[in-house]
Amino acid sequence: MSNTATRLITLIMLMQRQPNQKAAELAARLDVSVRTLHRYMGMLDEMGIPVYTERGPYGGFSLVRGYNLPPLVFTPEEAVAVYLGASLVEAMWGRLYLEAAQGALAKLDNVLPDEQRQEIAWARRSLVTAGMHRADLERLAPYLEKLRRAMREHRCVHMRYRSSGSTEVQSRQLDPYALVHRWGWWYAIGYCHLRQGIRSFRIDRIQELSLTSQAFDLPASFNLQEYLADEFQAQPKFQARLRFIPGGAHAALDNPSFWETVEEQPDGAILVTFSSPDLEWAASIALAYGPIVEVLEPPELRDQVREWAEAVKSKYQPESVQ
Repeated sequence: MSNTATRLITLIMLMQRQPNQKAAELAARLDVSVRTLHRYMGMLDEMGIPVYTERGPYGGFSLVRGYNLPPLVFTPEEAVAVYLGASLVEAMWGRLYLEAAQGALAKLDNVLPDEQRQEIAWARRSLVTAGMHRADLERLAPYLEKLRRAMREHRCVHMRYRSSGSTEVQSRQLDPYALVHRWGWWYAIGYCHLRQGIRSFRIDRIQELSLTSQAFDLPASFNLQEYLADEFQAQPKFQARLRFIPGGAHAALDNPSFWETVEEQPDGAILVTFSSPDLEWAASIALAYGPIVEVLEPPELRDQVREWAEAVKSKYQPESVQ
């Protein structure tokens, strides 16, 4: 939490939600010392917030019964942050959270004062997220809804699934732990009974999906962020090195996020490196820049680019003159 005001509001909400909390518990929730927590209690008292304490093993800090926070007051920037967040949820989750996002925005518009509404109107005109690659949400919505329900009810699902690079559809049993949107695609992550381990499944590759009556327990050891980080590190990587000619150096410099390293050369050329999951993907990146790029290494990537370039050239041979 970034400032005292935010911590004070959070402290009130914590005591409003659950009375008789110990100082050490509240301090830990706010990530402050117990001494600072007592200072915050003094500040609330000076502000007229009715806080009282009960001694004994079951005692602690509480708000006077019946006290509620006054209506929320946002700064213009906070109002815009809430609006942008709800708008992004609507765009990313589709009909799964469409009504909830629209309802939240409608409530904001109904309760905010003119200054905040004007700031949101400005944000609607000026701060737009567009062009995000995402799969067809209308087609995926039934799968997302069933998976969300299965996750909430801890129920195993049965699905028919087509793996990457395969035309074969397999039957899978999955204990779904999480839904993840990553790199423009939706994934279901959970325990695969066929592979006997945690796996990721791209939802657009699911052909059929149904909930079963079989229940599962979410392992206490499962950490989604750690799994995603480990999965990314475990993916096969193909290291490539390219040279942009001096006249095409701007193309490399205009896309710095593509490259792991960028080296400017005395003659104006640019050397870059990047990792790819396979040879074909690396070749497609190299060919996308046409004649301004030369593959330096590895040799098998040079061979792949040469073969593809020759195959493309053969399709565009000029017609023989009669």
